[in-house]
Amino acid sequence: QIDKRHQSKDSIFFRDGVRRIDFVLSYVDDFSKELEKKLERRKEFESNLLKAGLELETEDKKESEDGKIFFVKIHAPWEVLITYAEVLNIKVPIKENDIPSTVENPLDCMLFPLRLPEKVMHPEPDYFTAPFSKDKQELYLINDKSTFFSPSMRNRIVNYILTRCPYGTEEGKKKFGIKRLLNNGTYTAAYPLHDCQYWKKANDPNCDNERYTLYMEWARFLRFYKEQPLDLIRKYYGEKIGIYFAWLGFYTEMLFLAAVVGLICFLYGLFTMDENMSSKEICDPAIGGEIIMCPLCDQECDYWRLNTTCESSQYSHLFDNVATLFFAIFMGIWVTLFLEFWKRRQARLKYEWDLVDFEEEQQQLQLRPEYEAKCTQKKRNPVTQEMEPYLPLTSQAVRFCISGTTVLFWVSLIIASMIAVIVYRLAVYAAFASLMENTQTLQPISGLLTPQLATSVTASCLNFVIIMILNFFYERIAIWITDMEIPRTHMEYENRLTMKMFLFQFVNYYSSCFYVAFFKGKFVGYPGAYTYMFNRWRNEECDPAGCLIELTTQLTIVMAGKQIWGNIQEAFVPWICNWWGRRKARNNPENLYSRWEQDHDLQTFGALGLFYEYLEMVIQFGFITLFVASFPLAPLLALMNNILEIRVDSWKLTTQYRRPVAAKAHSIGVWQEILNGMAILSVVTNAFIVAFTSDMIPRLVYYYAYYENEDSPMSGYINNSLSVFLISDFPDRNKPKENPENFVICRYRDYRYPPDHERKYLHTMQFWHILAAKLAFIIIMEHVVFIVKFFVAWMIPDVPADVKARIKREKYLTQKILHEYELEKLKERLCQGDKRATEKEFIATEGRMELSRAM
Repeated sequence: QIDKRHQSKDSIFFRDGVRRIDFVLSYVDDFSKELEKKLERRKEFESNLLKAGLELETEDKKESEDGKIFFVKIHAPWEVLITYAEVLNIKVPIKENDIPSTVENPLDCMLFPLRLPEKVMHPEPDYFTAPFSKDKQELYLINDKSTFFSPSMRNRIVNYILTRCPYGTEEGKKKFGIKRLLNNGTYTAAYPLHDCQYWKKANDPNCDNERYTLYMEWARFLRFYKEQPLDLIRKYYGEKIGIYFAWLGFYTEMLFLAAVVGLICFLYGLFTMDENMSSKEICDPAIGGEIIMCPLCDQECDYWRLNTTCESSQYSHLFDNVATLFFAIFMGIWVTLFLEFWKRRQARLKYEWDLVDFEEEQQQLQLRPEYEAKCTQKKRNPVTQEMEPYLPLTSQAVRFCISGTTVLFWVSLIIASMIAVIVYRLAVYAAFASLMENTQTLQPISGLLTPQLATSVTASCLNFVIIMILNFFYERIAIWITDMEIPRTHMEYENRLTMKMFLFQFVNYYSSCFYVAFFKGKFVGYPGAYTYMFNRWRNEECDPAGCLIELTTQLTIVMAGKQIWGNIQEAFVPWICNWWGRRKARNNPENLYSRWEQDHDLQTFGALGLFYEYLEMVIQFGFITLFVASFPLAPLLALMNNILEIRVDSWKLTTQYRRPVAAKAHSIGVWQEILNGMAILSVVTNAFIVAFTSDMIPRLVYYYAYYENEDSPMSGYINNSLSVFLISDFPDRNKPKENPENFVICRYRDYRYPPDHERKYLHTMQFWHILAAKLAFIIIMEHVVFIVKFFVAWMIPDVPADVKARIKREKYLTQKILHEYELEKLKERLCQGDKRATEKEFIATEGRMELSRAM
């Protein structure tokens, strides 16, 4: 045995120092009843890997840091790489790209501080590429066989072999694939190696130190203002992870514009707060101080003066002003710009990363091993004419019924929990109202902390806790029911899980916001005829200044709470797990803690790792689009979170997780459709928020149709928006126990006739005018925004013109190079007197080249 002291701690090579380690398998002898079976599986599996051409080297458990783990190192020799490069249709360089780069941006000098070094941004020259073929090896730029295929390509090829390699027959069925061996405990881990430690360069001069470069230039928070090295990310982690970070970075860049406009709208509300006539009247002792409001709960609550809500009415103006309307329309257009410009960015990446002709279906439509294992019946595939497993229709129907019922049950559970929170709001409101009225210690903050706000804040916090608990359990349920459905392909599996998770998260996170925005305060009734939930709890009323401030509170707590909790979870959980796992290794000399052992002690970035990252960002996207009319600062919060999110994601991927197997992807997949759907829904929700949740429309109707003072059209609005109720008309159920000041009338928020009118307590004509104006506003706003959205989408082509031209140019030049190569080979054969190389074949090949040039 070779003494490990002679081997570099960061060695990524076999003991001979020449053959690169492309993959590592680990296992332990657990001395269980299954020991012999596992031993037999491993022996068969490794024997078949050798037959497939891979080379193996085993590290005995005595050599490992804890003395328990065996490591099997795998190397793919050149012959295996070129064979499977052809199978996987991997594109490789044939000539350096001679197409001139795009015109220099005149702002580049200003953006210089944000740039990374050229070597980091573009680690490799740009090449014309063509799918690899073993018969045309002279055509490709093969300078060094050991480095021609990048480590990410190599681990992708080895993973392809591992997932299809058989390991025997059990119960009459052929078993294969590393995933099953991991599931049944035959192996404990399977992973490619990082190329070095993240905090320092490797001693080996042959090492590229890409992990170290990524950490220094990308994964540290102090680099938050720098651009992302997307080409290096793609080279090290593969296109699927590269496209996620490209999307996240682009989304964050676009948020900057929305955050600036949102901040301007918020500052407008802040600077015009003192000019707001409504809050002036509420705060005026001669107006708001003389208006006696009806009790906010039955019997326990007292009459109260309107000016007690002075501070909350002033703060509500921050979000409920004319700028709110402008910002809602702006965000409807912004979201279209974001999605259209992302399509263009994605098209450019597809060209730059050689994904133009990539067929994702070719990679994803392969049968899942679980599908093959659980489906015992077979039928002939009409395309391949081969027998393959299938799931009978009756079995599919039963599984879908169970799955659908489970999803409906959990969605119902969310709605039930939301109703429970509403009941909490109704039940504790009376307690808060009486407590704040009778407790002297709350006097200093009683102006700001109204019973409505106290109820809203505590209910929002309770709702957030319930959301996180339900989320924790449902994630596991969703995976279980998707597994139970036995999807046929990996793409089907991901799409089904995505839709289940998104549906649940949508209802879970947004239901409380929908309640406050569209239901709270809308079905209250009026004094003497209040509406009750379950005939017991009186429905909530909005603050006299409007319900928008409560929606803002709800949105802020749920959105900010989710983002803070998410980042803590993402950063600290893997760090603590790794710290705990490495606690023994720190006591050993560094040179005994090998590269494969270091990576073994890291966390696994599973197949659903990116799924959770996308889900988190799409839920955030919903917060900043669906309810943005109520909170213009939401994009700013999202921007600050995303700047941190990029660095947290990059830090944990580079330092806390094993290197993921490289995978190809040419788009963000089904998430694009979900984002499109939310963009359309956001126009509708924001139109309804401006119309029904804010006081914008009632104020405009009063301003233009019902004003009493031409010099100050908004004066008298508060008095106009409050109806009169005769206290003697209160039934015993509603009447307060005490009326020490002997009030005769009280006011309430509605448009109803006074008690001395012949249509006593029925809605006034102004109510119907306002309702008509609200409905008209919704129709007009939706149509205007949708027309602008579709016009913008039509105006912006999905693929930039220069990218189209470059794709065509590259295809032409690649074809030309391939044809010239074939022509040269034919000439050689003619010179050598090859009878098969006829003159007609030579003429045909030249003719094909001419035709290609003409095209």
